[in-house]
Amino acid sequence: MKRSIIKYLLSSALVAASFACHKLEVPVTTELTTDTYPQDSASFITASGPVYVVLRGNYGGVEWFMQQSLSTDEAIMPARGGNWYDNAQNLQMHYHTWTRDNGYVNGNWYWLSTIIGVSNQTLDILGTTESDGATKSRHLAEIKMIRALAYFWMMDNYGRVPLDTVSGDYTPHTNVDRTVTFNWIEKEITNALPYLSRATGSSTYGRANKFMAFSLLAKLYLNAEYYTGTQRYNDAIIACDSVINSNLYTLASSGSYLDMFKYNNGPSTPEFIFAIPYDPNFSNGSWPFRSVNNYSRYDVPRSMGNVAANAGYNYFSIPFVPGAPRSTIPSFYAYFYDANDVRNGQWLHGKQYKQDGTPITITTTYQGYDAITYAGNTASYTYQLDLTPDVILRQSTELFDCGNDEVAWNMGYRNIKFYPDATSANRNQNNDVPVFRYADILMMKAEAIQRGGTATNGASALSLVNQVRAQRTTSAAWTNITLDSIYNERTREFAMESWHRNDMIRFGKFENSWGFKTDNDVNHRVFPIPTNAIKLNPNLTQNPGY
Repeated sequence: MKRSIIKYLLSSALVAASFACHKLEVPVTTELTTDTYPQDSASFITASGPVYVVLRGNYGGVEWFMQQSLSTDEAIMPARGGNWYDNAQNLQMHYHTWTRDNGYVNGNWYWLSTIIGVSNQTLDILGTTESDGATKSRHLAEIKMIRALAYFWMMDNYGRVPLDTVSGDYTPHTNVDRTVTFNWIEKEITNALPYLSRATGSSTYGRANKFMAFSLLAKLYLNAEYYTGTQRYNDAIIACDSVINSNLYTLASSGSYLDMFKYNNGPSTPEFIFAIPYDPNFSNGSWPFRSVNNYSRYDVPRSMGNVAANAGYNYFSIPFVPGAPRSTIPSFYAYFYDANDVRNGQWLHGKQYKQDGTPITITTTYQGYDAITYAGNTASYTYQLDLTPDVILRQSTELFDCGNDEVAWNMGYRNIKFYPDATSANRNQNNDVPVFRYADILMMKAEAIQRGGTATNGASALSLVNQVRAQRTTSAAWTNITLDSIYNERTREFAMESWHRNDMIRFGKFENSWGFKTDNDVNHRVFPIPTNAIKLNPNLTQNPGY
């Protein structure tokens, strides 16, 4: 089913092959024109394929996740003997010393700009060629929601951005205040809502329906005080209620929480309001949050210390290889302290064992195991694989380098939330990646109430969070709640889902110190406008502090 959906959405992938919109004002050149395609409503999905092709690009790949996660306490990616130094872009994300030439900063600006540019062109062509009526209005509304999502991400990450919504307008635009972009996104969503479908499941999977729009609106309003200086918590609650009251989405049970993110997820996942579908048979399939890659070296089925496994939840039923470079730091892992919480099962830690319970052992040399302590000792040495919590820059602090031996490779607990298919021929994976899911709706409503919004439908912040927790842990329900406890719960619930940076900023945590990072510059709540973007469009002005 998933593959047929992806083929249906992306059957015009070749049309998107020439996407090269490196700023909002650069025209997008493709084969999709008003003269050639499409001519009727039935061909809309194929015609809109380029929008979804480019949307898939960075979200389930590397750059988007790295920018959102490595800039927080959620993940760290140090070098190992020079591997993954990557021109210091990972170091810069951790220390908050990124520049306007950082690879992630550049890559995501161009990616989001391309989504917007391709959406503009597609809207222009479909608006011209498709027959007028309700179907056309729905089709155009869906594409407008993808463009609005791209603008939301762009505003969130880069602050002041240029608004360019007309295909063929090559006039260099200035970047506008966040309030202007905020108001445009809000209007775009509210204008599109009447035309979007209420259907869920396979018929709209991977495309925007009403509830995707309400979810985006809720996220916009929840962050409104930070973006514009004006609270919109009651509006956030109304948007959340529009999803809740539909009765079309449910929380995954405790026994299926981790299954939501596995390689066989898809339209039947009860929490997914809007997800981006992936398939390893298509280029740029998801890399399940970079826990798996072809640099990894160990066949590690599961950690015997894992609570979920010991409780009888056989989540780790097939072998896989955990990625060496990206891990977490102890202060983030400390959020997962509840021994009864199924969300603990997303982590690999401690001594590792095969499925039959026998230890996983690695044979190397003493020097291969610890090149610092045993330099020059080439005698054979066998040890049990043991993932340790601390990340230590023992080879070079300046180069953000742990070393190139077994001790270094085993530093840091690994996240396997997006559990891969071990049979995949490459690191492209089949895991669909959620953007909005139902637990986020409940948690956003809880937060909005806790921040002063008016409770509705008899629900309190406490009851809403307990509703989520009831499907995640067998520990007792909470009896009181604070903003900090909501933040902690969001950290557990949405780890590795690319929302943690947004949460840290909203909760005032982004300037804290963690790992090796001590920077507390509030200017770093947004990233710089890339050098090349300003060269292409001199009307852009750089963000403060850069």
